[in-house]
Amino acid sequence: MSITLWIVATVLVAAALIYKRASLAMFSAGLVIMFAIGSAIDIVGPVLWVILAIVLVPLNLAPIRLNLLTKPILSAYRKVMPEMSDTERDALEAGTVWWDGDLFSGDPDWKKLHDVPKAELTAEEKAFLEGPCEEVCKMLNDWEVTHELTDMPEHVWQYLKDEKFFAMIIKKEYGGLEFSAYAQSRVLQKLAGVSTVLASTVGVPNSLGPGELLQHYGTKEQQDHYLPRLASGDEIPCFALTSPEAGSDAGAIPDSGVVCKGEWNGEEIVGIKLNFNKRYITLAPVATVLGLAFKMYDPDNLIGEEEELGITCALIPRDTKGVEIGRRHFPLNVPFQNGPIRGNDVFVPLDYIIGGQKNAGKGWRMLVECLSVGRSITLPSNSAGGIKSIALATGAYSRIRRQFKLPIGKMEGVEEPMARIAGNAYLMDAVTMLSTKGIDLGEKPSVIGAIAKYHMTEKLRSCMDDAMDIHGGKGICLGPNNYLGRGYQGVPVAITVEGANILTRSMMIYGQGAIRCHPFVLKEMEASAEQGPEALKKFDKAVFGHIGFAMSNFVRSVFYGFGGHRLSSVPASDETRKYYQQMNRFSANMALLSDIAMGKLGGSLKRKERVSARLGDMLSYLYIGSCILKRFHDQGRIKEDLPLVHWAMQDTLHKLQEAQLEMLANFGGVGSFMRAIMYPLGRIAKRPSDKNDHKIARMLMSPNDVRTRLGEGQFLSPEGHFGFLEQTLQDVIAAEPLYDKVCKAAGKRFTFTQLDQIGAKGKELGVLSDDEVALLERTEAGRLRTINVDDFAPEDLLAGKAAFDYALKNLKKGEAA
Repeated sequence: MSITLWIVATVLVAAALIYKRASLAMFSAGLVIMFAIGSAIDIVGPVLWVILAIVLVPLNLAPIRLNLLTKPILSAYRKVMPEMSDTERDALEAGTVWWDGDLFSGDPDWKKLHDVPKAELTAEEKAFLEGPCEEVCKMLNDWEVTHELTDMPEHVWQYLKDEKFFAMIIKKEYGGLEFSAYAQSRVLQKLAGVSTVLASTVGVPNSLGPGELLQHYGTKEQQDHYLPRLASGDEIPCFALTSPEAGSDAGAIPDSGVVCKGEWNGEEIVGIKLNFNKRYITLAPVATVLGLAFKMYDPDNLIGEEEELGITCALIPRDTKGVEIGRRHFPLNVPFQNGPIRGNDVFVPLDYIIGGQKNAGKGWRMLVECLSVGRSITLPSNSAGGIKSIALATGAYSRIRRQFKLPIGKMEGVEEPMARIAGNAYLMDAVTMLSTKGIDLGEKPSVIGAIAKYHMTEKLRSCMDDAMDIHGGKGICLGPNNYLGRGYQGVPVAITVEGANILTRSMMIYGQGAIRCHPFVLKEMEASAEQGPEALKKFDKAVFGHIGFAMSNFVRSVFYGFGGHRLSSVPASDETRKYYQQMNRFSANMALLSDIAMGKLGGSLKRKERVSARLGDMLSYLYIGSCILKRFHDQGRIKEDLPLVHWAMQDTLHKLQEAQLEMLANFGGVGSFMRAIMYPLGRIAKRPSDKNDHKIARMLMSPNDVRTRLGEGQFLSPEGHFGFLEQTLQDVIAAEPLYDKVCKAAGKRFTFTQLDQIGAKGKELGVLSDDEVALLERTEAGRLRTINVDDFAPEDLLAGKAAFDYALKNLKKGEAA
């Protein structure tokens, strides 16, 4: 064996051991064996053995390693570690790590993902969707809600209370429905397809609010009093967190609660004097009980030795003296009940604190734990439900609406945005399926919640833009027959609430993910915060585990960069195989880039928000890709669904790849080196193809099983816009051969308009039956309703004071006459 061959063999053995994440002892043994082989063939002499010993002995002998290596590393680590606020620490410690941890490992366990049970509804949940949920969708007229009343009608409010729509999360022992997170998601999706106001109104009490907080943290007395009343609708809750001075930085709320003595029910007690100014509080104008977050102080040490107790949550009845409530905000013509709450010197007992006095100062942790669940359900589900309905409607409209003598959906320029809408509808529903199933398994996925909230609302924004482009004038003219306009106007609301999207992307996703999901970073941080020999041992284990982890991901990235990902083990042998393998490659790349960013930037990483955002994008797209593959697997790997799977995966992986390349392009010399390592043969992920877009567009314009699965669970009753469109689509498809028959008999090619007259012509020529003529007449009526837009008398568009003045003016005219 030549020296070159031995060196190559030794490097390959070392690389293989690192790739497989062998222990330090096993790695060392592998090198010793290779050196022994080298000695046997007179390649390795004493000098090389001495060098090997100098490297391996300190690494493998713990006392030497701890003093010679670990102690200096720990000292340096403590100097660069940024200070962490209490709110940051609470946010990091709240919630759980689930599949996001596997994605951060650089070696996802796909069997673990496939073994997650499929999300399914119980018989009771299914009956609710098909019964009360269907019924309330029929009851609601969104134009009446958004233009005429700026609120839901009273009978709709009462129906929601009677059927316990506000009690989906409340346990049955308190009179609630106790639905799974998946069922809540399905309900919200259906409602969102009908009305943003309806979905928002139902979503908030079942998300972050008094009900959720009471069930997890309330005292027995609080639970017994409030939960039955919330379940029956006798109480309407809201939760007040956001202040004018503290929006995304919720931990900086200026609202205060000072422990003091005061009079309550004729007696002097120790209580809390509250001063607060809140805004953007959903359901506040109609709420009867307010969840309130404030900073609590005890300057006179009336309840303990601490003067600054921290953020605290309390329940305040609406009629409490000093509470100002009832005014409304007007969020972009989507008038769900939302408004400010103010309080000046509001005195309440200590037992108004959720969980009682023992929970004083623990409010922030309570909030972030519950928010991680709610953020995974409400806005992602509303977004997915809206786009599922819009996808079906856009497909139908594109077949019904004709320009240049053909359906507009057959134009290539329209096919592209149609494919984006359908592909994203498939993707977004996949994300809600996996995320809510994780919650039902007991997870509180804070990182996944942030990913789902940010990306689903952003995809809602882009899909609504595409839908508006396709619908043109039909989309921009508001009125009773416009099913796009209010949703389009309301998109920024979803972008803004529950953590503004800019903040969520640039700080939250990776800011939490890097520490929570990384297998070693949190352990290093915890060990570095401790003192003594045990702390050094803990840090030693974590830091050398981290070094091995980084080396493994480096080797994997090099190997995968030259195409080795195609040899990685995956659980599928069909057309999705390549996606699993690309995900393996991108996971290793992301884990390595994360370590490089943390190593290069240290504590300043959290201030480098564009780096953090791109790393967050990588983790997000890995999660989204997992959801798509999981959905396809759970639904039986139906081959007909592959065009949607291909679009969703290709779009996701291409964006993931570009996030990596953008980071590398802005990372100086290190970035250039890593690009050569990770992409030596260039890009590997391509955008969805024109051919696949064409398949999806054609699928979306005709009734079929794939299209049905795409819109599963949405409100498609003939009483609603989308059900009417579905019926008209079927009529148009049935009318097309009749139209052809008349054209052939007449020897003339008519335009596909005035179908009632074409029906009469067919009757005259003797080629159509009475039923066929009736079908063409019905189709023409449906076609015209679909393409026409609403128009109004000028006075019908007046609202509020202007409408009142107009009516008064006409009344005076009548009296004068």
